[in-house]
Formats: sequence, structure tokens, C-alpha cells
Amino acid sequence: MKKLLIPLVVIAALALAFGVWWQGRHRPGAGELVLHGNVDIRQIALAFDGTGRVTELRVEEGDSVKAGAVLGVLDTRTLALQAEQAQAQIDVQEQNLKRLRNGSRPQEIAQARSRLVAAQADAARARQDYSRLQEVAVSTQGRGVSAQDVDRARSTWQVAQATVGERQEALRLTELGPREEDVAGAEAQLKASQAQLALLRHQIAQGTLLAPADAVVRSRLLEPGDMATPQKPAFALALTHPKWIRVYVSEPDLGRVKPGMAARVTTDSAPDRPIDGTVGYISSVAEFTPKSVQTEELRTSLVYEVRVRVEDRDNQLRLGQPATVRVVTGGQDDARHR
Repeated sequence: MKKLLIPLVVIAALALAFGVWWQGRHRPGAGELVLHGNVDIRQIALAFDGTGRVTELRVEEGDSVKAGAVLGVLDTRTLALQAEQAQAQIDVQEQNLKRLRNGSRPQEIAQARSRLVAAQADAARARQDYSRLQEVAVSTQGRGVSAQDVDRARSTWQVAQATVGERQEALRLTELGPREEDVAGAEAQLKASQAQLALLRHQIAQGTLLAPADAVVRSRLLEPGDMATPQKPAFALALTHPKWIRVYVSEPDLGRVKPGMAARVTTDSAPDRPIDGTVGYISSVAEFTPKSVQTEELRTSLVYEVRVRVEDRDNQLRLGQPATVRVVTGGQDDARHR
């Protein structure tokens, strides 16, 4: 009987010692406030900026992605053909503008001068013919030539003179070159075509879905072949940074918590690996304790929301995961925590 009693006493002593150690391990120390809450992570509902049919999705649920990584691609072949057409129009307009800016070529000016000389020669010949017929009509008293022939010769001379004036103006315009208004109009047309091409290229770029930040893919909401729109998310992403713990502080402890205080965060899955944190946002409005928060206070007591930012470099924390936060207040605990 005595032999059986000794092991029982030893076991009881070990159990008592372990209980004391466990309580001491989890009892708040001096200048420490223990809070309970859940992990909160920002999420993104990521959609394509453009509209089109999905041709490729490159990530699956649970994949980690880096900022700038390509997540999906839309069919942009129609836009690419339109961009090629716009580029061809720009090439034509650039050559046209270059021609206007360079002005008339020397060969064009020489050609205009030659036409003027030919017109002047025709006018001189027409004038001679008219003068000759007029002399004949005077010397023969109208019997050597008909009045109709004289009138026809005079008309031919007048037409030749008008042609000379026209060729002179044509030469002057050729030497002056294009008008400033024509050059400005060609420049405006070129800029409009360039803007149209830039818009098409922007729409083509919108067919590629990029990760805006380092994140983890939570949901894949579209598949290749689906029609994508800006109103229809393709992925739901969970940002890996920043993360925070949403906890609630009762009114008596509110004065002990201030922004910038150091904190330690532990979880049930990794109680021996605390994560450093800092007190950030402190609500200025009281609210009833959420049912998901387990504290020693009554459920109906008013509390204040506090967010503790953490640096989860090892990516231990998950969205909604329960966590325990120990805030280093720097003061003595009140009797309720002793």
C-alpha cells in the first residue's frame, strides 16, 4: 500500500507544479494588458479594367503572387488590328505633314514658270493675230476679213491674257508654299490619330490583369472562356501586408492603451512563437462586445475597438484566426489583473 501511495504523491506534486507553471505562464504580468481578438487582413476584389473574353488565367487559389505579376489575359486581337490600322493612318499623315512643312520642290517651281512662259507666248501670238486681222479689216473697209473673224481673234487674245494671270498666281503660290492653316490642320489630324492609337494601346494593356501588391489568391472567380467586365471580379486577393489584430478594450482599461505601444501576439497554433506588434487605431466610440470576442467581462459591457498592427514576416496569421494580444502598458496592473 505504501509503495502504491508514493507514486501517486509524486504524480500529484508534478501536476500541481505544472498547474502553477501554467497559470504563471498565462497570467498577465505587471504592466501588461491581455486582450483577445481575431486576425484581420485587407482583401481586394480584382477585376479586369477592360471588357472581353478571358483567354488565360495563370494562378490558382492559394498561390502567392508578387506585385506586378500577370494573373490573367483577355482576347485583344480585334484591338490589335485596329491599332495596326491607326498606325498606318499615322504614317500617311506624317508624310503629308512632312510634305507641307518642306514646301514646294524646285522642280515644281520650275514647272510653274514654264507654264507661265507658255501662256505668255500664247497670249502674244493671240494678240498679233488680232492686230493683223484688225489692220486688214481697216484697210479693206471690212471686205478683206469678216467681223466674226475679228471678234473671234479678240476673244482668243483675252482668254490667253487671263491664262497668263492664272499662271502667274500659280507660280507665286508655288513659291510661297503651303498655308500655315494647312500645316496646322495636318498637325491636328496627326495628333488626333496618335491619341486614337494611344487609346487602343491602353485598351490592349487593360487586357492584362496585374497583381497590385504582394498577396495570396483566396478565390478564382472566372475561368478561360468567360466574359470579363470591370464590374465582375476575376480574383479575390488577401494582402500579405499589412495585417492587424482587431481586439476590444473595456472602458476601465482604455486609459492604459495608447497608439504606438508595443505588443506581442500569439495564437493557439503557435503559442511559443510570439509576433511583435504595435497599437495603431483606437476607436473613439464605444460598442457592445462582439460575440466572437471572448473576455472575462459580461457580453453586454461596452468596449472600444483597437487595432494592433503586426509584422508577420513568416506569414503565420490567417484571416479570422483567434489571437491573444499582450500590450506592454508600462504601468502596474490594477487589482482585477493581479
